Amino acid sequence: MHILVTADTIGGVWTYTRELVTGLASRGIRVTLVSFGGIPSRAQRTWLEGLAGVTYLPTGYGLEWMQDAGEEVSDSARYLRSVIDERKPDLLHLSQYCFGSLDVALPKIVVAHSDVLSWNQTVRGVQPRDAWTQWYRKTVERGLAGASLVVAPSRWMLDCVESCYGPQLRSRVIYNGRTPALFDPSADKQNYAASAGRLWDEGKQSRLLLQLSGLPLPILLAGCVTAPGESAHNAGRAGNDMGIRFQGHLSEDEMRGLLRGAAIYVATSKYEPFGLAPLEAALSRCAIVANDIPSFREIWGDAALYFRGDDAEALGKALTQLHGDQELCENYADRAYERALLSYTGDRMVEEYMHLYTVLLERRVSAA
Repeated sequence: MHILVTADTIGGVWTYTRELVTGLASRGIRVTLVSFGGIPSRAQRTWLEGLAGVTYLPTGYGLEWMQDAGEEVSDSARYLRSVIDERKPDLLHLSQYCFGSLDVALPKIVVAHSDVLSWNQTVRGVQPRDAWTQWYRKTVERGLAGASLVVAPSRWMLDCVESCYGPQLRSRVIYNGRTPALFDPSADKQNYAASAGRLWDEGKQSRLLLQLSGLPLPILLAGCVTAPGESAHNAGRAGNDMGIRFQGHLSEDEMRGLLRGAAIYVATSKYEPFGLAPLEAALSRCAIVANDIPSFREIWGDAALYFRGDDAEALGKALTQLHGDQELCENYADRAYERALLSYTGDRMVEEYMHLYTVLLERRVSAA
């Protein structure tokens, strides 16, 4: 079996791709990996070294969600078509909607990691009506229509896709996964909470942390500090006043180290189709304090302590509750860890995709 996988090198999709491709390679599956969005750093691609049966083709083509990327998207589609013609895969596993519309006689899985319209609706409550947004909508609709199967990382995300772009008759949910062995659930916990998110990202809503007062413990925030119109110095000063300690951009190893010592992980997102950072925290045996949004409820159930939606005061009370009750905090940490092991491992995710590949390829053979 030969699978062509597309990815982007920005954010969680690259982490998802690492789990997928590593798992496929370990099962003897031949993989051609093509990435978009920018050439990854050496640190980003070290995991590819020594993977048998994997050919990696990095590109700098822009992504469909980037403003004014229309021409680059067309160029990237032509490039990908040439790779398909040359490499002759059996199936396409696509992390970009636009490639679902490629005119090729191959099964195509399109993964709905997130999208611009559902982000705007969830975060801002409105849908832009400018020319670029109309182009984006049509691009996504064509890609979804051309897919043999649409996969989303949560039922909530699949519902968003159907709300924005119409019913998807050939679809299913496959939850994301991470490899437990990459994390340390047995380390001694220290007196801090951890969180991750770019300070300027409205969807991650890390700025909610800056509204907290009288924190019972410091919060170490990983991610970009500088917000639009604000200097890093001012943001850092505000963070220090509130007990937030900015860690800046962290490598994977550094992020694992941060989670290893954290007693609590704070998930502030208001838009989160799945959320790999909370999963990594759970596998590090952190108690999870999460914004009360539908996707977190779906994924974590009673394994997280929720605070009232987008409410800094409620978040502060939840943190105080866990910090003041060590037994309760350890109980939530154990719940999160056990749920992650049961439902959200990399092996489970890869096996579910392997099953889909087999079904789609068998259908292709029977239809021939």
